[in-house]
Amino acid sequence: MVDTVSWRPKAGEIPQQPGVYRFRDAKGRVLYVGKAKNLRARLSNYFAPLASLHQRTRRMVLTAASVEWTVVGTEFEALSLEFTWINEFDPPFNVQFKDDKSYPYLAITLGEDVPRVLVTRNRSLKGARYFGPYTRVWAIRETVDQMLKAFPMRSCSDATYKRAEQTGRPCLLGDIGKCAAPCVGRIGKAEHKSIALDFASFMGGNDSKYIGELRKRMMAASEQQDYEAAARYRDQLGALETALSKSTVVLAEDVDADIFGVAHDELAAAVQQFTVRGGRIRGVRSWVVDKELDLTLAELVDTVVQNAYEDPSTSTSSASAGEAPAKLVVVPELPDDAAELELWLTNLRAGRQATGKVVLRVAQRGDLAALAQTVATNAQSALVLYKTRRSGDFVARSQALADIQEALGMPEAPLRMECYDVSHLSGTNIVASMVVFEDGLPRKDQYRRFSIPDSTDDTESIYQTLTRRLAYIAEDQDTVAELVEAEDPSTSPGTEKRQKFAYRPNLLIVDGGQPQVAAAKRALEAAGIHDIQLAGIAKRLEEIWLPDSDYPVILPRNSDALFMIQRIRDEAHRFAITFQRQKRKKDVASVLGEIPGLGPARVKELLRHFGSVTQLRAAEPTAISEVRGVGPTLAQVIFEALRR
Repeated sequence: MVDTVSWRPKAGEIPQQPGVYRFRDAKGRVLYVGKAKNLRARLSNYFAPLASLHQRTRRMVLTAASVEWTVVGTEFEALSLEFTWINEFDPPFNVQFKDDKSYPYLAITLGEDVPRVLVTRNRSLKGARYFGPYTRVWAIRETVDQMLKAFPMRSCSDATYKRAEQTGRPCLLGDIGKCAAPCVGRIGKAEHKSIALDFASFMGGNDSKYIGELRKRMMAASEQQDYEAAARYRDQLGALETALSKSTVVLAEDVDADIFGVAHDELAAAVQQFTVRGGRIRGVRSWVVDKELDLTLAELVDTVVQNAYEDPSTSTSSASAGEAPAKLVVVPELPDDAAELELWLTNLRAGRQATGKVVLRVAQRGDLAALAQTVATNAQSALVLYKTRRSGDFVARSQALADIQEALGMPEAPLRMECYDVSHLSGTNIVASMVVFEDGLPRKDQYRRFSIPDSTDDTESIYQTLTRRLAYIAEDQDTVAELVEAEDPSTSPGTEKRQKFAYRPNLLIVDGGQPQVAAAKRALEAAGIHDIQLAGIAKRLEEIWLPDSDYPVILPRNSDALFMIQRIRDEAHRFAITFQRQKRKKDVASVLGEIPGLGPARVKELLRHFGSVTQLRAAEPTAISEVRGVGPTLAQVIFEALRR
């Protein structure tokens, strides 16, 4: 393999100023856009020896045919230009955003002569101010219904409004007091717009001001014995309090914040955004990110925040909201260019008729940190849901199996796949797992767990595991039954569930690279089996290794094929880890249970007090004696038993 690509520009040609660079392929298509404080230093990373590059970066560099750059004056200008080019060219190797749904918003069309309030999913109404997003349409309609009692503004369509103007008769909302009826001249257009502005101001977080003013007006009307006005103010006050009761109070009432949570793995990331205004959660939004290149959390945050606020009228991303950023933006990790990003957000906020400097920070403690943790938990749940839904798509599964067949050169699609993983703790409690996927879906009734008494390393463990498993692959079912009974004498020879262990897989996958694949191949050869495809998946680079191959098979990062292989590998890892932890807990519990005077209750209290086996093993006798029911003598006995 050559050291680097032939089209690499000379180092002296690349400037050392801030700028933005674009990689293009042979047809001129922009593959990737990035920014740099120092263009020469940044681009030199891409032109390091190919063998030293991350696999996904190497693939991008090998796909490209040229690189070009634009020098700018400051890092802030680089940030702005990068943002513009990503929207313009939609490069395939940059982060790809996919909103998981179209959210409903409450919109107030302040740009119209007679503003109206409506529930809409259209984010491009000219001059409209949006609030949300909301997760349920019925929730936002209930909010509007309550708010119209306090702010009786127009909510009808243009056709209804024109008809009322022509006939001189208002609609039902005007008759029941939920509209001030500017259509028939009950109030002027200027006064109606004032009501709309008050409505928007209230929804924007100035709720405490209106609550206080209404309460004062109600008391003043009552003192003047104007009970009709007092009753009207009372009803408006009740409507506002009812609307506010639907929004959870999470922070102080003067806090406006946008809080982001990001959960990611090698292939995708889920983003969760909570919009807090006036201390209350006013909107929740989530979307999914497909990762092509390997990105750190800080790099993801940089891209996520930019795309969260971009203008939907110019964006190629359906995840954009076009919202003005809050003064406080909370993220899980600060990007390297946090200062420039703050300046960009401040300018964006000013351009959307909002004042104040935007501060980007990581929540460290208190209520804000607790809410940030909630957002992060939601993001993690969203990622799990996305992966579950994606794996449940029949069309995607069928395509994934076909792509795996083609990539691995198999004669037919791998309708039954088995994956193996090994887990241990410093060479002790060695276990292995076998998980089964049929037609792209897990068959948990056919999962198996293996205890390995002794092994030198992971490759030896893989060899032992597959040797035991492959012994059950036989054409003669009587032979299978004998093997099953020998393995587990308590199992009757005709048990259907155990005989499923003899099903022949189309594809065997091991968690690991070339060494693990070589060990698995030895097990196949020893069993005399040559018609089962073998592959390994290396976790760090997500590359597929085949037996006797010097180079891995690289599947596209956003492909359903790689997603399926990754999922079966992760399931095997989870299953092995769970079994290993169970054995470890059982081992220490059995050791403690053999100590005279130490019953199940005291064993449970010891494990609860120290929290983990590691902490208990590391504890001194004086620390052990602090556990309820354990004296100094018994503590010394426990200490010596764990050391043995």
